[in-house]
Amino acid sequence: MRIRRLLLIVLLCLPLPGFGAGVGVGETAPEFSLPRLGDGEGQNMALADFRGTVVYVDFWASWCGPCRLSFPQLEALRQELGPRGFEVLAVNVDEFKPDALLFLEQIPVSYPVVRDATGDTPATYGVLGMPTAYLIDRQGIVRKVHQGFRKGDGEKLRTEVVELLEVAP
Repeated sequence: MRIRRLLLIVLLCLPLPGFGAGVGVGETAPEFSLPRLGDGEGQNMALADFRGTVVYVDFWASWCGPCRLSFPQLEALRQELGPRGFEVLAVNVDEFKPDALLFLEQIPVSYPVVRDATGDTPATYGVLGMPTAYLIDRQGIVRKVHQGFRKGDGEKLRTEVVELLEVAP
């Protein structure tokens, strides 16, 4: 199990050009159903639950420095744009659940958080670094793939989300 975890960490921390096809812009986002963390703990939540909503699927881990920067900005975006049809769905990839829960205690969010300790969902999406997110339109089509997170990324993301929200459902 340690070798698998080490391999997953290496693959998620080092973006490797040309390695793995992954899900690209214009493709249908692969469906998944994962158990929740925090509110509704243990209940499964599926990407299909968000059809008709603009959703930002954010793959993250407790050991990811940029994730600590992204969570508060994503929370602010969700608070502002949620009433217009925007949602954030955070997918945690930590092997150890307590690590994820401690992160969420330190940086609480109101948006849903699910957990994939096996790494199957990030592998399906072709995630190569943390954080990596997929901005998905109301019809389930990936409109943007976002790797990493920096201070100015929140405002750029807001612009992209608003553009998708303005498209008639």
